[in-house]
Order: sequence, then structure tokens, then C-alpha cells
Amino acid sequence: MKLLIKNSRVIDPANNRDEILDILVEDGKITKLAKDIDLSVQETIEAAGKIALPALVDMHVHLREPGREDKETIESGTLAALKGGVASVLAMPNTDPAMDSVENIRMLKERIKNSSYAHVYICGSITKGRCGEESTGIAKLKNEGAIAISDDGASVDNEELLLKALLEAKEYKLPVICHCEDKKLSNRGVMNLGIISTRLGLRGISRESEYKRVERDVLLAERISSPIHITHLSCKESVEIIARAKKKTIMVTCDTAPHYFSLTEEALLDYDTNMKMTPPLRTKDDVTAIRQALKDGTIDAIASDHAPQTVNEKEIEFERAEFGVIGLETLLSVSITELVETGILSFSELIKRAALNPARILKINKGTLSIGADADIAIIDPHKQWTVRKEEIVSRSKNSSFLGRQLKGVVEYTIVNGICRRFSHSL
Repeated sequence: MKLLIKNSRVIDPANNRDEILDILVEDGKITKLAKDIDLSVQETIEAAGKIALPALVDMHVHLREPGREDKETIESGTLAALKGGVASVLAMPNTDPAMDSVENIRMLKERIKNSSYAHVYICGSITKGRCGEESTGIAKLKNEGAIAISDDGASVDNEELLLKALLEAKEYKLPVICHCEDKKLSNRGVMNLGIISTRLGLRGISRESEYKRVERDVLLAERISSPIHITHLSCKESVEIIARAKKKTIMVTCDTAPHYFSLTEEALLDYDTNMKMTPPLRTKDDVTAIRQALKDGTIDAIASDHAPQTVNEKEIEFERAEFGVIGLETLLSVSITELVETGILSFSELIKRAALNPARILKINKGTLSIGADADIAIIDPHKQWTVRKEEIVSRSKNSSFLGRQLKGVVEYTIVNGICRRFSHSL
């Protein structure tokens, strides 16, 4: 099967490329990039005025399968990924059962094989049941196919247990992804602790609950010279800790999510549960700090933290509603709207943070349009705008923080291993 993409602006930061080219795909691989490729092929995409970029690598996705297929499935979640220009996702381990054993990972791999439209990589859990009490045996999880470990949704409170995991993961070259939350400090809060939480009469989540745990985890990694990845940064103190650690050449990487550089706690003034997530939306100063850290490279990656929840779990009283928002379908467009259109990042810098860097952190051969690479390509119209509408969301759950928002950048095609899928958006 041969596919030819004509006249697109090809942006590939891995190869410092930004120019008008044709792309030839043969048998699922990129085989040629050049001007005016003249060849008989089975499928041609005319992409003049469009951008062809490495399909995104989303390193923080909750597919909910197994256990909560009413929220999302591998099938629906990967279709949502493709609509958002994402070809590779890391499935987080807080499923039911958790990804804490060879048997559970083996079962999930079989489901992925049978129902996935995108590349799904598996994140194993650090502790059994993600309970923070007993190690899972990282070597066995890696041998079965896990490419990272995390207790995401929970922080490992036991320092010795986390140190053991970091040491073992270092030996087996497996990324450790840390959800940083001291639940004694977050104290069952439901939004950022501050003037607005007081005004709304809602229990607040302190900033310290995040950044104190970021500080601890970074220090543990420094103690044993181990790599560590901190996920979904939301506040400026966390950014400052990471920046200082990088200056000391501690092996720390981190990511944030679009809602943390786009929205503030003021979005909760009408008690909208689609603005309830953990960590919570913070202040304008925090948004500014997150944006600056993306610009200067302190924050390495952007991930969706796609967390589907059902209507029954969201459309209830704010205090009782579940945390989490979906983000696969809006990851790229929100980033274009909030970061590229505002001059914070160039397209190349955005692609680096949403495709190339996540692939490098996870040690997977993705995020590039190099000759010989898998043909995982997104083709976007950077000029078109579209509106996020609940009825058009592909994800099984509809709990988006961006409902009704007009966004810049429309994904027209997502190609996975040379297989092309076309999308349409209401403009």
C-alpha cells in the first residue's frame, strides 16, 4: 500500500525540518520526503496549506478498560485519540484490576490487540493494587510489556518503597511517573485552596499538597541518581522546584496538561463539575508560570490526562462529583490556540513537547517523520477553527473542560502505520 501526501508544510523537530514537501508512505513506513514526488500510488492526499506533523504521543491517558468500560474503552478511547491527532497513548494503570501483575498486563495486551485503532502502550503500577504497600516486581512487568510504571491517581507515601522502585526501574531502564499529592495536605479538598474556594464554600486543596511531594520525589531521585518523571504540574512552586533540579543536573522530566495552561480556578465560579480535576485548576499566576516553563523548556511535555467520567458521576453536586476531564480530542487544538497563536511556542516547539519529547521520555521510537519511521502522521489545517460540541465528541464520556469553546487548528487526517482516517469538525 502506497500513500502520497502532497505539498504539505512538513514540521519535524527531530530533524529540524520545516518546509513544503511531499511525503511517500509505503507499507506503513515513511520512505521518502522530497519536493514534487511523481509516483503512481493507491491514495493521494492533497495537503497544500496544511501542516503534516508527527502524530502526537500522549503519555498520560486513562482508557478505563478493564473495569469501567461505561466510561471509556480501548476502542472508543483510541478513536478519540485519532480525532485529536494522537497516534500513541500510554494507558495508565488505575484500571480494575490494576496493571500490577503479569496476568493483568497479558490480559490488557490481548484487548489492545483486538480493539485498538492507535498504538497503546501499557504503564504498570508501582505497588500492588496501587495501594502503596507492596512492590509489584518491576522486572516482571517490564518483561511482559510495560514501558513505564506509576501509581497514578495516588502518590507513593512510603519513601523506602519509592526508593526501591526507582532503583529497580533504573536498573531496567523503565521510566517512573509520579503523581505528586500528599493526601494529608490535600485533605479531601475539591478545588484549589484560596479566596474562590472560600467564596464558594468548598473545601480547598492546598498548593503544598503538590509541590511538597514534588520536592520529596525529586530529592529521592537525586539521592540515588535515578531518572524520575513528574506528571501534570499545576502550580508555580512545582515549576520552580523542577527548574532548580534541572540546574543541578538531576535527571527529572515533567509534563503538564492543557487545562493547566488554559484555565484558572475562576472557571469554577458556577460550580461546573467539568472543571473539577486533580490537581485542581490554580490561579492566573500559576497559568503564567506553566506557560513560561513550557516556553523555556522547564516543562518537557504536554499530555492530556484524559480522564473519562460518566454523566452520573459528573452531573451531580460539586462536592460529590468525580475528579477528571477528557482531553484526547482537544489536546492539539487547545495547545495551538493557547500556545502557538499567543506566540508562546512555535509549531515546532509544540510538536516537540507533544510528540517528540514524550516519545523520548518513554523510550519509544515515535514522534518523528524520519525516513524509515512508522508512518504515524497528523495532517492539520492550522487556520480553521472549530467548536467543541458534546454531541460530536468521540470519547464515550463527554466531560470536557472546553465544551462550547472555539479552538484553532483542525485535525483532518490521522495516519497510523500508513492507515489513514479522515475527520470532520463542525466549524
